Amino acid sequence: MRIGRFAVLVAVLAGLLGLSSPRPAAADPTITELRKLTKQAAQLNERYRGQIQSLEEIRVQAKKATDTSGDLEARLRAAEAEVARIAQTAYMVGPIDGLQIIAPGADPYQVLGQAANMNYMAQERSQRVSNIQKLIDDSKEAKLNANEKIEKLRQEIKSLQSRRKEIERLLAKYGFQQPGGSEGLTQRMVAVRAEIMQNFPMRYGVGCLRPGDPGEHGKGRACDFMMSSGGRMATGNDAATGDALAAWLIKNGPRLGVMYIIWKQRYYDIRSGGGWDPMSDRGGVTANHYDHVHVSVF
Repeated sequence: MRIGRFAVLVAVLAGLLGLSSPRPAAADPTITELRKLTKQAAQLNERYRGQIQSLEEIRVQAKKATDTSGDLEARLRAAEAEVARIAQTAYMVGPIDGLQIIAPGADPYQVLGQAANMNYMAQERSQRVSNIQKLIDDSKEAKLNANEKIEKLRQEIKSLQSRRKEIERLLAKYGFQQPGGSEGLTQRMVAVRAEIMQNFPMRYGVGCLRPGDPGEHGKGRACDFMMSSGGRMATGNDAATGDALAAWLIKNGPRLGVMYIIWKQRYYDIRSGGGWDPMSDRGGVTANHYDHVHVSVF
């Protein structure tokens, strides 16, 4: 009886996965939409003079969600072949003939061994089918999550576009500076760095220009103020110094021309309204800004 239910489950899953007619390959609309929105985000970054942290954060979330969805979809397609194989061979795990067990001359040990083997095969295949059903559920959930992140990115782009005049007034207030001098930094970045170091001596150093970097470091408009020797999370007095520096930058940012700050896996971007917002895990202490305070200026 259990074998019969198993065969029915396999048949149902085979139908769910469309085994009778392979699905044609097609471009994933989620990926296509993400590419379009990423292009729009890049245009906004250029118009507003640097990477907008709210946009970048949502874009990273959407990319991760889309990658997860795509990976599960690929695994689901690969599982179709497994379900097909199970469906084609399920008949092999049929019920045991009761007459065979009591037939004269039948080896009871051999018959019981075959029964145990078939029972094991049924359990194993049932587990595989159960795993595939979970994969289907996970894939659906991942697709919904990716679509939610895509919609969030679309709304953030729309919001920033609606605030264009406000942001353009902000940009006009600070003007536009080109890097200059031997260090390749803008005058504003040089001035901000000098004032920070007057108030917060940097025992671990400061890193600014990064030739070839597509962000503010490459444009001479950003510096990293180290709160540890690098690659090590700031703790104790060092972490407290980072907190104090971040608070000082927020307070004095309007006077200095600070555009955004990143510290302890959070960002504070004046163009998107200010206030601390969390960042996704970027993969390490330095990438998550636990060992330095990043400062970008207009």
